[in-house]
Amino acid sequence: MTTILAIEDEPDIELALRMLFEREGYDFAAAADGRSGLRQVHRGRPDLVVLDVGLPEMVGWSVLERIRDIADVPVLMLSALSQESDKVRGLRSGADDYLTKPFANNELLARVEALLRRSGASRADTTASDGWEEPYDDGVVHVDPRTRRVEADGREVELTNTEFRLLNTLVRHAGAVLSARQLLERVWDDPTGLAPERVKFAVLRLRRKLGWSSEDAPIKAVRGVGYRYLRRRD
Repeated sequence: MTTILAIEDEPDIELALRMLFEREGYDFAAAADGRSGLRQVHRGRPDLVVLDVGLPEMVGWSVLERIRDIADVPVLMLSALSQESDKVRGLRSGADDYLTKPFANNELLARVEALLRRSGASRADTTASDGWEEPYDDGVVHVDPRTRRVEADGREVELTNTEFRLLNTLVRHAGAVLSARQLLERVWDDPTGLAPERVKFAVLRLRRKLGWSSEDAPIKAVRGVGYRYLRRRD
């Protein structure tokens, strides 16, 4: 059964979401704060997260950043903040959709169904893009699509599915510059039109996990063009 996790601190809204999703046949879980929500994302692996921005102690923006470090789960943000800048911030930070309160139940369900359809398609792609299955190793990075094992400078690194596809795409095109649009086509679906920002933040998270600073990272940003992976000998 498809599981939806709501990270929402308002009991009335949490109850309304529970009734709505359970009536539609979803398995529903809830957390009243960001830290407990993150624990449920890590342990329960829900199929979709509905995330409130205005959470106590740990705001929704911070929770979203942490979710993106550990999972590719679709995230729909709920917020009373209706300014366009707030919506753009959410989408640029890694949210898959953004809905303002109060919301219509039918619209929420339609957006959730669309996100689940897209994530189902992307999860079916458990290997690297373009059919690359042979291990890649240049002495700095080791990437094995068959076992999904990644090592950076001899240290094993755990990546999400999207991060794995992003790294594998870059190393297989080592030396070449790939635009944000090319990376989006090869790595994940971007329905928002905010392609450069989505790629930018994904690259930053990938560098951080691999233990590289922006100065020494083999993944280089080419201003106004895109990104490329430079092998040590390039």
